[in-house]
Amino acid sequence: MKTGTKRALAATIIAIVLISGAAALADYQINLTTLRTVPTVRAMRGDVEIMVVTEGELRAPHSSMLVAPPVNGTLQLISILPTGTKVKPGDIVAEFDPSEQEYNLELNQSQLKQAEQDIIKAKADADVQAAVDQAALIKARFDVRSAELDVQKNELLSDIDAKKNDLALQENKRKLAQLEQDVKSRAASGLAGINVLEATRSAAELAIKVAKSNIENMTLKSTIDGIVSVKENRDANGLGWNPPGIVLPEFRAGDLTNPGRQLAIVLDMEQMEVAGKISEDDRSNVNPNQPAEIVVDAHPDTHFSAKVKEVASMAGRDNWSNTSSKKFDASFKLDNVVPDLKPGVSTQIYIHGNKLSNVIYLPTQCLFDKDGKKIVYVRKGNGFEAKEIKVKYRTESRVVVEGVPEAMEVALVDPTLTQKPGRNSSSSNDAAGIAK
Repeated sequence: MKTGTKRALAATIIAIVLISGAAALADYQINLTTLRTVPTVRAMRGDVEIMVVTEGELRAPHSSMLVAPPVNGTLQLISILPTGTKVKPGDIVAEFDPSEQEYNLELNQSQLKQAEQDIIKAKADADVQAAVDQAALIKARFDVRSAELDVQKNELLSDIDAKKNDLALQENKRKLAQLEQDVKSRAASGLAGINVLEATRSAAELAIKVAKSNIENMTLKSTIDGIVSVKENRDANGLGWNPPGIVLPEFRAGDLTNPGRQLAIVLDMEQMEVAGKISEDDRSNVNPNQPAEIVVDAHPDTHFSAKVKEVASMAGRDNWSNTSSKKFDASFKLDNVVPDLKPGVSTQIYIHGNKLSNVIYLPTQCLFDKDGKKIVYVRKGNGFEAKEIKVKYRTESRVVVEGVPEAMEVALVDPTLTQKPGRNSSSSNDAAGIAK
């Protein structure tokens, strides 16, 4: 082989080696860059308290609802106490215009008096008619008896006179029978008329009682000690219901409303509790009588001790929410009465659960959901490998896991999203393959 050819071949080999080394060095630098940009943490062993954190709202479980009285027609408010007014039992909260019911009362009282006078007149007429009928019966019976005596003389009279006496007796008996029937009919008719008038009187008396009751119901009074909370006037928009996103005004003097409409509620401030919702992931960690702390947004520096009162056994779902996550309704009872707290104020709820000893835990940022599996990205060589794990408990900041050895280094972010694109995307995927 000639010297020139040998030199060319050697130069080619040296070039290939240099190119391969440069490529390897580039890949190595990419891996080092990835490792430097992905924050990591090591699995730790220690004690973990299961703490569930959620949001809630103060409410008064004991209350008294005030509704518009069940009367015919539309009702008009003439006065109503504003929201936040303190009341005691017997205090007037709202009043309606009683004019229509007072008119009904006067009308029914007049009808009652008329019915009583009609009954008196009907009974008097019945007594007069009974006397007249009794006199007519006496005369009819006398005529029958007189005709019977005339018939007894028929043996001494001619056939024609005897026949006249027989016909007269039959006619008088017929008249007596007809009169007796008419007397019974008039007596029954008079009694029925009196019964009708008495029914009219009873109806008027009942209407008077209803009118008086309606007049009393025009004034709504509190039955407990508490604070007034006026409801929204759902009749203000003319729809009878509140479309989403529309803010309706509270009831006020002069408003018209329908019978049975909820006007206000008196809240018992001595029995305050907190209502919240527990996510389905935390439901198994919350049980009745567990201690909790309540932080009211209006008093962020004060913690109120409480206990879990009850947790719903079935999950509910917000129909207006786009998420599929389910929530469980829960209530919390404050250990002490706090007079300054008001219903409707938002709160933060910290529920103290079990304390776990000697467990492996990681920050919640390390946990990812891939294809329905819980995984962490474990450092392996110059890259990361996805590893499926089992989550035993979860708190707001930590997860207690199985399948992760102590001190194992895991990524705090998804390394597949932080790696720089290389010449071949499949190489990046291979560096973060899922461990089986």
